[in-house]
Amino acid sequence: MQPIKIGTRGSKLALWQAYHVADLLKAKGLASEIITIDTKGDQILDVSIAKIGSKGVFTEELEVQLASGDIDIAVHSAKDMQSSLPEEFELIAFTEREKVNDIILSHREGIDYKNPSIPLVLGTSSTRRVATLKHYYPHIQTVEVRGNLQTRIAKMEAGLCDGLLLAYAGAHRMGFDPLIRHELSLDEFTPAVGQGSVGIEAAVNLDPKIRAEIIAATHHAETGYRLVAERSYLKVLEGGCSIPVFALAVVENGVLRLRGGIVSLDGTERIIHEVEGENNQAEELGKLLAEKVLQSGGERILKEIKTTLKK
Repeated sequence: MQPIKIGTRGSKLALWQAYHVADLLKAKGLASEIITIDTKGDQILDVSIAKIGSKGVFTEELEVQLASGDIDIAVHSAKDMQSSLPEEFELIAFTEREKVNDIILSHREGIDYKNPSIPLVLGTSSTRRVATLKHYYPHIQTVEVRGNLQTRIAKMEAGLCDGLLLAYAGAHRMGFDPLIRHELSLDEFTPAVGQGSVGIEAAVNLDPKIRAEIIAATHHAETGYRLVAERSYLKVLEGGCSIPVFALAVVENGVLRLRGGIVSLDGTERIIHEVEGENNQAEELGKLLAEKVLQSGGERILKEIKTTLKK
């Protein structure tokens, strides 16, 4: 069999993910080749993701290569994947999930983000994180910081901000654990859908034998159930990178528990609900959670957010 061609963005973190998938394939005796591709999200760094348009901002160019057959699979941070894929593509596997928490990363020791009397500026490109800060810690100022992790750290070192608000998974994978000052509460900073996992995308017409071998080598079943539930919730809310929705599914004692919601852009309102059921009900649980959130005020907040982002 020809080596499996893995498409990826070119950042160090994206390449880590691609090589991680390559290692999983290798462990099952499957050869691979890594092909780097620039995406719109990588090319436009001076405009917020919300302004670029959140759907496919990190995936569109990779999907062009999938459709042409120039690559067999595309590897993404699962949290970067839009809630609905074009019909000719599918997510076939999710790698085992890393710790899902958000963190504060900084060269400064002793950062006290809970003390309103101490000025603090955090850099982030996430509307979810900004809105969550406004809800729980309105004294903290934020500044837009985009680019790969190394670029963001360089901007912080240049004095743009005191620290960065990031996902633990990326910082850990890049070896920046010594700079992690706080691991944030999942109750307050419930993560983005898919945070911590690597998603593997393929064209639906990929050779079924190759598809099956890739799944067998890379897919982590429990993570899969969790992400199916979270992505089902996201799909109903039509959430993208620019919409501050959040959800986290966990499996405990055979029960799949899904908790999630939405927060207004100004942080004044935060709606959150929880549902639970069996693993094979993952998709239905996501829809049920979405109905609960929408019916309890989420639909109004969602409309307000979309109206604001269009301006």
